[in-house]
Amino acid sequence: MNTWIDRRYGTSRGLVRALLGQLELATGRLRPFALRRPDQVRRVVFVCRGNICRSAFAHHEALKYGMNVASFGLSTSTGRRCPAAMIAAAARAGVDLDAHRARSWTRFEVCSGDLFLVTEVRQAHELRRLLGARDDVQVCLLGMWCTPAMPHLHDPYKLNDAYLDRCLERIGQAVRKLGAELAAVPTLAEYKYSSRKPA
Repeated sequence: MNTWIDRRYGTSRGLVRALLGQLELATGRLRPFALRRPDQVRRVVFVCRGNICRSAFAHHEALKYGMNVASFGLSTSTGRRCPAAMIAAAARAGVDLDAHRARSWTRFEVCSGDLFLVTEVRQAHELRRLLGARDDVQVCLLGMWCTPAMPHLHDPYKLNDAYLDRCLERIGQAVRKLGAELAAVPTLAEYKYSSRKPA
């Protein structure tokens, strides 16, 4: 039987990282990853480790709301399929991942106005290093749009179905709130929601 920790945080490591993320949030260390210029967002880019679970689901959930969207993995092979358990969990949440194929960072083209949404604090730091001095893009934590905010959204890969469902529920909530926030930006409404081109 899965424990409460397994169901809610995936593993004990997931719980520890969630608590560390909350500590960093409380002490202000995550301020560099706040969304400061929503009016400059031209594309939403979801990022995780493999682009076969968290960012894959976020990508296809965002497409349902007409967002201009892309995704990639920081450490993956382009062309990888989502695992069967993830496809099944996404289907339970109303998202079809059967045709999704991973894209690696090395095969991704950064565009001015990209808003990168990562699933872990350490990914935010890693991506910021990879982007170098570029100031025409922004890096944020997707879980900050959860209620309550969750800077760390633990990787559900190969974990139990209960946590898979919980993780996707959190991601779905974050994507919906983000989409509503961006749609409310006057300078973005016409651009973003008339640009329905999946990357």
